[in-house]
Amino acid sequence: MLANTWYRGFGALLMTMVIAPQLRATMPTTTEAAEHSMKQFLAQGDGQRPYRATRRLEARNGNSVGWLEATTEYSPATGFRYTITSEGGSGNIRDKVLKAILEGEREAVARGEMARSTLAPCNYEFQVHGVDENGLAKVLLSPKRKERVLISGAMFLRPTDGELVRVQGRLAKSPSFWIKTVDIVRTYERIEGAVMPVALETTAQVRMFGAATLRMSYDYSEIDGRPVASRTLARR
Repeated sequence: MLANTWYRGFGALLMTMVIAPQLRATMPTTTEAAEHSMKQFLAQGDGQRPYRATRRLEARNGNSVGWLEATTEYSPATGFRYTITSEGGSGNIRDKVLKAILEGEREAVARGEMARSTLAPCNYEFQVHGVDENGLAKVLLSPKRKERVLISGAMFLRPTDGELVRVQGRLAKSPSFWIKTVDIVRTYERIEGAVMPVALETTAQVRMFGAATLRMSYDYSEIDGRPVASRTLARR
């Protein structure tokens, strides 16, 4: 039962700036740079792109570990589909957590719920918070609703173009009484001209059972109907 409730928080839901010394005087302040990056990001939107990818999911709770790999694909016409290609480890974790995550995502897309989790003004209040030590513009995220698909935390953008690099924080609402907190780090990369999620790491604090972790990585073979050069699937 605990594992069945854990996945619900994830279903809808998975650049360092180099400045030449002679140019520093012409660059905007960190606040201005972050503000500009946020406006660029919001202008571009956060809609989901059609894709085909291999995903690897791995979860651990105590001494129990389970993993699986699946071919996943999404398009507005067909929704989200997946085929499990290999799996191993704990059968309980595979069946009640990892497979449940994929099925939860499929159901969320079918119900048209994905728009409720996008990084958009309809779901979040945004507040610029300067530029971090890695040269990324930091924008605080305040969910407008207490929902399991929204994150209270921050997103990190490239100051030059507003490109999304990372989102991290805590789910605005825990999936169940048994799950006290769920912390998330989701990273992105530009692949064949599209900014796509490439990794998701979460840690959930389960009452009486301690920490449970989930890691998911993506290896894309097609984006927007176009083939992607082969990339190595991150096995973390």
